[in-house]
Amino acid sequence: MPEGPEIRRAADRLAEAVAGEPITRAMFAFPELKRFEADLVGRRIESIVPRGKALLTRFDHGWTMYSHNQLYGVWRVLATGEQPRATKRSLRVAFETARGAIRLYSASDVSMWRSDEVESHPFLQGLGPDVLDPALDVAGVAARLQSPAFRGRALASLLLDQGFLAGMGNYLRAEVLFAAGLRPERRPKTLDAAATARLAQALLDIPRHSYATRGIAPAERMREDYLTDTSDAFRFQVFGRDGQPCPACGTRIERIRSGSRRLYLCPACQS
Repeated sequence: MPEGPEIRRAADRLAEAVAGEPITRAMFAFPELKRFEADLVGRRIESIVPRGKALLTRFDHGWTMYSHNQLYGVWRVLATGEQPRATKRSLRVAFETARGAIRLYSASDVSMWRSDEVESHPFLQGLGPDVLDPALDVAGVAARLQSPAFRGRALASLLLDQGFLAGMGNYLRAEVLFAAGLRPERRPKTLDAAATARLAQALLDIPRHSYATRGIAPAERMREDYLTDTSDAFRFQVFGRDGQPCPACGTRIERIRSGSRRLYLCPACQS
């Protein structure tokens, strides 16, 4: 599943392609959404913004589309007049303008909401602050870490809980714990003030650095559309690097299982 940085970069590309232009064609594969197609023609997309791992596509007539890619959903951007390439994926949503088109494949979690009511969506109500929200600061993250709801949780599970911080995911979890020098079984209540601050800083720095790059440097078992070979790519320090030397101390990186997810760490640097 894409993590916060990938979702936000996708939102940026989608908005660049179609935002502000009159919609010339709207298509929904879901029968319950078909009634919106005609009304959307001539309307404009005002914004496409991520909320955790969901996207909110806001139109200029007071409606917003909620979508979540889940495991298999993917958005594609097409230039004006470009024909979509052949795919086995099922087309779920499409919006076309004179400037470009965007198409959502394989996703099943799509709904339309009045813009002033979309925050009542059950998924959005359960989200914590977004790690990529510039208004979120280290003090705010540290306070959440030590709050009664979260301070007793093992970091391995806490850092994947979208109710703690939205947009976190599996590779970010491993990289954050490495940057903070903490093992995944540690709990916030066992951390002193310095370790709490270090973890809070990493929870902001790592996702934001990943988003600021053009993508992830080639890595094992990562989706091709998340990767780039540019010099400023986001490079994993531990994720997917089991058996390789730690970039800080040279110790072999270990791979463990955390629930059903793979997790990587340096046994010497993380305590």
